[in-house]
Amino acid sequence: MHRSILVVDLENSTAALRTNPVKEELRCQIYGLLRQAMADTGIEDRWCDPFEDRGDGVLALIHPVDQLPKTFLLSRLIPALTRGLTDYNQCVPDAERPGHCMRMRAVLHAGEVHRDDNGPFGEAVDLACRLLDSPKVKRYLRVSSSPLVLVVSEDIYWGIVKHGYDGICPSSYHPGVRVLLAGRRRQGFVHAPPGLQLASSDSSPREHVA
Repeated sequence: MHRSILVVDLENSTAALRTNPVKEELRCQIYGLLRQAMADTGIEDRWCDPFEDRGDGVLALIHPVDQLPKTFLLSRLIPALTRGLTDYNQCVPDAERPGHCMRMRAVLHAGEVHRDDNGPFGEAVDLACRLLDSPKVKRYLRVSSSPLVLVVSEDIYWGIVKHGYDGICPSSYHPGVRVLLAGRRRQGFVHAPPGLQLASSDSSPREHVA
């Protein structure tokens, strides 16, 4: 099955202040923010496989339908998710910010996905997860004022981003993310959507980057 592959992952998910009850609350928020961003983008439930849980993140597989070009995922879905994160973080009381504010990494790729009784798998999914977990992407988020950073595969970059479709700004995507998969070097491009920085510079725990 050909799918657009979106994975989001919470930064500092294993920080000391994030007890199991806090993790439960944040998991609920992540799912809610992603569903709301999809609704704001016009992504209907029938165009997306059921979400796959990633513990501190979510894997979404989106169908290739004419009503939902991949450009929408970059120009509308990611900005909507970033706005949702910003709004959520601004509503967190000051005393709760260290444990409850959220910053996320996201990856967008597309390719052939296999599925068995245990869920989706395949090289395309492996590549998306490998890019998402790149130390460079984690460092990029750590120094960014945006609550979310996105890494896209080279397929997405050269096929969509480069051409500037739907208001996408190619110069805001930065090369340099490289991962090894199946004996081949793969490249990713990192993008930080505009986001509002919290008044507190220490909006989330920093002793560990998940």
